[in-house]
Amino acid sequence: MVDLYALARPLLFRIDPERAHALTIRAMRQGVFPKCAVLTNSALAQTLWGLKFPNPVGLAAGFDKNAEVLAAAFGLGFGFVEAGTVTPRPQPGNDKPRVFRDPGTQAIINRMGFPGTGATVFKANLEKFLAGKRRPPGVVGINIGMNKGQSEPSKDYAYLIRMLAPMADYLTINISSPNTPGLRDLQARAPLLELLSVITEERRKACGAHPPALFLKLAPDLDAEKQEELAACALESGIDGLILGNTTLDRPETLPESFRAEKGGLSGQPLTEKSTQIIHNFYALTKGKIPIIGVGGVSSGAQAYAKIKAGASLVQLYTALVFKGPSVANSINEELVALLKEDGFDHISQAIGKAHGA
Repeated sequence: MVDLYALARPLLFRIDPERAHALTIRAMRQGVFPKCAVLTNSALAQTLWGLKFPNPVGLAAGFDKNAEVLAAAFGLGFGFVEAGTVTPRPQPGNDKPRVFRDPGTQAIINRMGFPGTGATVFKANLEKFLAGKRRPPGVVGINIGMNKGQSEPSKDYAYLIRMLAPMADYLTINISSPNTPGLRDLQARAPLLELLSVITEERRKACGAHPPALFLKLAPDLDAEKQEELAACALESGIDGLILGNTTLDRPETLPESFRAEKGGLSGQPLTEKSTQIIHNFYALTKGKIPIIGVGGVSSGAQAYAKIKAGASLVQLYTALVFKGPSVANSINEELVALLKEDGFDHISQAIGKAHGA
C-alpha cells in the first residue's frame, strides 16, 4: 500500500492541496480508497473515560470536517477519529488559496477558517454513520467551534452541545485555531472558565447521567505563564482531557522562504518537538491528573512514543496522512509495539509520562 501511494503522490502533489483533499474525501465516500485492518494488540488497547480505544493512534480534526467519511477513516487503521471542526451555521471559510504544503519539510500551512456545511448536515452524516449495521470498532470524537463573527462564543458552543453531544463519544472544545478571529482570546482564565461553565451545564442538560467526555484543545504557542494559568483552569473546571496542541504560528528558518511567508497555522514535522514539549509541560503542571492527547508532527512510532513518554495517553495525526499515505496509522502502531517491547513494557500505560522519571 505504501508503494502504491508513493507512486500516486507525485501526481497528487501536482494538484492544489485543497482540491486533492476534496478528491480524497470523494474517493473515500465512494469506497475506492485503500483500507487497512485496525491493528489489535493487547499492549496498545486502552480504556479511557469509559471508552475502549483499540489502539492509541487517532485521526485529528480537520480531515473529516463534515463527518462524511467516518467509516472509511476507521478503515485506515485508526483507533479513534475526530470529526469537525463543526460550526453552527454553514460558512465558506477564508479566501482561497488557503492550504500550502512543502514536501521537503513535510509541512503544511493552512488558513482555512472552519469552512463547513454546518451543524445540521454534520448531524445527519453522523446519524447515518451511527445507524450503520457494521459500525467499525473505535471511538468517535466531535470537534466544535464558533462561527466567524460570533461576538458571544458561548452561544455557538452551547448550541452545538445541545445538538451533537448525545451522539458523541467525546467532545473537543476548539479554542486554539489561529484562523478564526478572536478564538484564541478564549485561552485566558476568566473567559475560559466562563465558557466551560456554560458548556458543562449544557452537556448535563443534553445528556443527563451519561455525558460524553469533554476535552479542551489548546495552541502550542503558549508561553510558560499562560501554560501554568491554563493548566490550573483545566484542573479547576473538571474537564476530562486535553488535546495538545493545534497548529503553530511559528515559522522556523528551515522552511523555504516563500512557504514561510504564507499566513496561517503550521503543521507537520517542524511542529514535532514543540508539541512534545508542551505535552511534557502540561503533564507536569497537572501532575498527570488529566489525560492528554498529543498531536503535532506525529509521523512515526518514535515520534508518537516520545509524546507518550512526555505524558500523552493517545496521539493524533493528520499532516502525516498527506505525506506518508493511508498506511501510516498501522505503521506507527507496529513501531509502538516494538518500542514498548524494547523498553520492557507489557502495556502502553506503563510508558505514559516516563520522561518525567515516574
